[in-house]
Amino acid sequence: MTPAVMAVKKAKIQYDLLEYSHDAAAESYGLEAAEKLALEPGSVFKTLLVSLTGHRSNLAVAVVPVTHSLSLKAMAKALGAKKAEMADPVVAERSTGYVVGGISPLGQKKSLPTVIDTTAQLLPLVHISAGRRGLEIALTAKDLATLSRGIFAQITAE
Repeated sequence: MTPAVMAVKKAKIQYDLLEYSHDAAAESYGLEAAEKLALEPGSVFKTLLVSLTGHRSNLAVAVVPVTHSLSLKAMAKALGAKKAEMADPVVAERSTGYVVGGISPLGQKKSLPTVIDTTAQLLPLVHISAGRRGLEIALTAKDLATLSRGIFAQITAE
């Protein structure tokens, strides 16, 4: 059981756990999850860590559809930071307790500011990493925001 799965169980919210056999050669973890689980790719969201300049927190979490890229400028703006850049993968793994490709916005070692792309609110369920490659959690965007203490903002690149 991963910390992300324990977090949703503890919160007693409605969720589904979806598992698939991860292929180490997959180029995109999120698109692989969508394909192997027969999910609409726009409903599968990736968790990215960014380093912030001019913000009380050095790191933040971005949750965006796997079909889109993160706008670092929009991410910085959403949090009132001067600048955002992708965090070093080693720093991301150390901070979250998860490995890249399996980082979940839930159950991280430290609570970080979290921004969820607004497209999540348009979907009945979003699919996020459950804390390891090959494991996804399906839940509502509202529950994701509540559990991650996240805010919604338009953070995808256009």
